[in-house]
Amino acid sequence: MSFLWKSSIGRKLIMSITGTALVLFLLFHMAMNLAAVFSAEAYNWICALLGANWYALLGTMGLGALVGIHFIYAFWLSWQNFRARGMQRYAQKKSPGVSWASRNMLVLGIIVCCGLLVHLFNFWAKMQLVEVLGHHENSLGFAAVDGYSLIERLFSNPLYCVVYLVWFAALWFHMTHGIWSAIQTIGWNNEAWKGRIKAISHILATLIFLGFATVVVFFYLKSLGLF
Repeated sequence: MSFLWKSSIGRKLIMSITGTALVLFLLFHMAMNLAAVFSAEAYNWICALLGANWYALLGTMGLGALVGIHFIYAFWLSWQNFRARGMQRYAQKKSPGVSWASRNMLVLGIIVCCGLLVHLFNFWAKMQLVEVLGHHENSLGFAAVDGYSLIERLFSNPLYCVVYLVWFAALWFHMTHGIWSAIQTIGWNNEAWKGRIKAISHILATLIFLGFATVVVFFYLKSLGLF
């Protein structure tokens, strides 16, 4: 199994597997967040279900491990590619047929990582972490399972709305190339499937982007009294 970290193919395989798992989580998280648009009670019920329970904590640790492995390997591969290209780096950037997202995956990954830290501060630290520490309320005075109030408060702020939408846009670009690359690495890389894989990547990435963005826009408009 040493080829998984000693060879370029093995490292790309790990990137593909962890990336695929993270995309599946994003689909679940997006669907969960959409519940808030329809019912505060339903969303807070989901938040309570995924609070400081043993299964939720195990899932959080597993998710953290996936994110950590994915980003560590991303930086590792990017550094190796940077060293290997040498003087050909400029030519590589200008190669025809290479998408903008493909050329800027590391930058997009850094934006995604920064957005994740902001999100953890705004939600995880005020919900699950509060429960783990044995408190019933967070620093804002909301119950630890009252995710609806957190969403409502956060997205009444236009600055946070812009920050999150930029984060989602970076995720969209990252996923359009990442999903396609992951499927190819796993083995579906024949010409017959090339166009279909790219279409699947764009559909999945767009679905996730629109789902998350809908929540931001809905709650901002709600804060203006339009809902």
